Amino acid sequence: MKKFREFIIGESFYSTCSISKNELEQYLKFSRIKNVLLDDNSKEKQQLVSGRAVLARMEGEFTRLSQIYGNHIIFLGTDGDSEWGNRNTRFLKPCYTDQVLKLKFTITKKEDIDDEFGKITIDYEGSTQDNELIIISKKNIYRIKK
Repeated sequence: MKKFREFIIGESFYSTCSISKNELEQYLKFSRIKNVLLDDNSKEKQQLVSGRAVLARMEGEFTRLSQIYGNHIIFLGTDGDSEWGNRNTRFLKPCYTDQVLKLKFTITKKEDIDDEFGKITIDYEGSTQDNELIIISKKNIYRIKK
């Protein structure tokens, strides 16, 4: 586990993940999302994954990184990116169940809040095993205990 003072702007961390059909079903049940595109009435092996489910998994993977886990950290929200009309997330391609995602988390900002807490801003990227970018999520903000 790295402490707040050890994080460096521009530093990146990596992980991989996938979302199984069962995990997606649990997420959809919990979130109560109702969308005909996400209803799985087929016998297809892979199913389209909700964008929010992908983001939730990415955040979960971020908090599990050995550099992050153990810190007292809380998600504060997102800031829009001025280059994207103040939006922060773009889904560039669909994501499917059991598809392996290569994740990259980059520290883009670090600032003190007070003597006890700091703030780090993280950009997320998710790509296929063939390095095709699927999702970019900028300016995810976390409060972290010093």
